[in-house]
Amino acid sequence: MPKEVFSEEEFFRLAERAEACRVKRLKNGLVKLKLRTRRYLYTFKVESGRAEEILRKLKCPVEEV
Repeated sequence: MPKEVFSEEEFFRLAERAEACRVKRLKNGLVKLKLRTRRYLYTFKVESGRAEEILRKLKCPVEEV
């Protein structure tokens, strides 16, 4: 089961050790960011405009789903 992250700081901390980040754009204007680590899949829901800023700061590979 995936684990949901609710704070942006925790998301960036997890992104440092993530293998990849997948981006899923939802119909209601939200974006779901999924971090794949060796052990867990972490998800983070954020608004579309804020998601673009977050994606620019990530160092792991980003894939659109």
